[in-house]
Amino acid sequence: MKRFTALFTALDQTTKTNAKVDALAAYFAEAPEPDRLWTIALLSGRRPKRTITTTHLREWAAERAGIPLWLFEESYPIVGDLAETIALVLPDPGSTSDRSLTHWIGMLRDLSKLDEAARKQGILDAWDQLTARERLVFNKLLTGGFRMGVSQKLMTRALSRATGIDESDLAHRLMGDWSPETTSFDALIRAPDPETDLSKPYPFYLAYQLDGGPEALDDPANWAAERKWDGIRGQLVLRGGQHFLWSRGEELMTDRFPEFARLIDFVPPGTVLDGEVLAWTDDAPLPFNALQKRIGRKTVPKKLLTEAPVILYAYDLLEHEGRDIRALPFAERRARLDALTADLPPEAPLRASPLLSFASWDDLAAIRSQSREHQAEGLMLKRKDAPYRDGRRKGDWWKWKVDPLTIDAVMIYAQQGHGRRANLFTDFTFAVWNGDDLVPFTKAYSGLTDEEFGRITAWVRRNTLERYGPVRQVKPEHVFEIAFEGIQASPRHKSGVALRFPRMARWRHDKPTAEANTLTDLQEMLTAYG
Repeated sequence: MKRFTALFTALDQTTKTNAKVDALAAYFAEAPEPDRLWTIALLSGRRPKRTITTTHLREWAAERAGIPLWLFEESYPIVGDLAETIALVLPDPGSTSDRSLTHWIGMLRDLSKLDEAARKQGILDAWDQLTARERLVFNKLLTGGFRMGVSQKLMTRALSRATGIDESDLAHRLMGDWSPETTSFDALIRAPDPETDLSKPYPFYLAYQLDGGPEALDDPANWAAERKWDGIRGQLVLRGGQHFLWSRGEELMTDRFPEFARLIDFVPPGTVLDGEVLAWTDDAPLPFNALQKRIGRKTVPKKLLTEAPVILYAYDLLEHEGRDIRALPFAERRARLDALTADLPPEAPLRASPLLSFASWDDLAAIRSQSREHQAEGLMLKRKDAPYRDGRRKGDWWKWKVDPLTIDAVMIYAQQGHGRRANLFTDFTFAVWNGDDLVPFTKAYSGLTDEEFGRITAWVRRNTLERYGPVRQVKPEHVFEIAFEGIQASPRHKSGVALRFPRMARWRHDKPTAEANTLTDLQEMLTAYG
């Protein structure tokens, strides 16, 4: 635990990429293999399940610190992090411990088998053996709020340096449904057996946003284009008579979309497809809100299967006839995808996303302007000779999204943020006019600069009308331009609408509240774009 805490501290105290990679590489070269494996798991989102509620942790920490619970609760929002608040209030430990990271994670896992009294004693004993910094790390493992300021790409780079294994190979080895309880460092990193996990996907290739137009790119003849669909990015793996569906965030979604089981009858094993999961009917995609009803469900009722059937709109072929073909040029992979999907019957939930025909960048701009009419977010541009890479790489794949929709709204509620922004008001509720009344319709918490958040925070503190727990009602004096990607009907909201990816585009100092948009404006947008 001491070595892992030292790593956590080193990463926490720098923003320099090279320093982070150096610290990680040194750790991976020296730490015991079980601890290396758990560190890889933590940095790739595979955290142990929370076994203690935060309510209990706050109560036990206040009790051990000898302070009233209300004082702890008042301290928490000031510090902005529960794990750090607990570490700060606890008294000095009564002993020390040299136990490993793996030991403490195993101890947390075993707590789930104990009653509440035994869990409490286990946590108190742990706090009494760890230094303040070790407690902070331990508490983050406890609460599930574990962040080390390191992307998986940086972690993979450091692991490559420590092991001598190519980054791209490591990125693939770290994909799939594994945990430190089901594998070893040697089996995962040094000598992986591809037959042990038929479900293993490939790392997703991610595009960069194209700012401005594509004129800065070279000859349009070197590029392929297709629509950027508004669904769930997914990778469908068909191997050994089984199928597996992975999200871009490495979440296994197979059970949520049972339609894809039918593809075992139509697509040969040894096939891996990259594409977009779309709600689909009458040979066209449905709006995202139709698909959203199925997100988060472990099982899907027959009613939803009927109302929002899905297909995979495939745009790349990564494995063909059991062979990894990611190194082939996009044009060749795409030709194989078209051949694979050409003769599928209508009942097969798989289509190839059509490539767009254009002779010039002006032609493509005209096609892009029609994106929303096709339930698309814009266009994807892919160099025809590009391999399928891993992670976000600049140069070969670009997303050229349409401009967001916008509406001017009045801020009516404010709430403090978390972490480094715990002392600022950053989460706001916005409203539009309905006659003489302001009707709330969305929340937003991003888009402003730190300086702007500081200014609005000072204003909120001076202009609070009412308090509802952590939420403050404020004077309706400020107008903000809210940008969003889509709009849909929502009976759960008083306004009758819900926005997709709302954020604050700018603070409209130039506009009085009387000139903010109306509920009628929102409804007209819903008719046009919903």
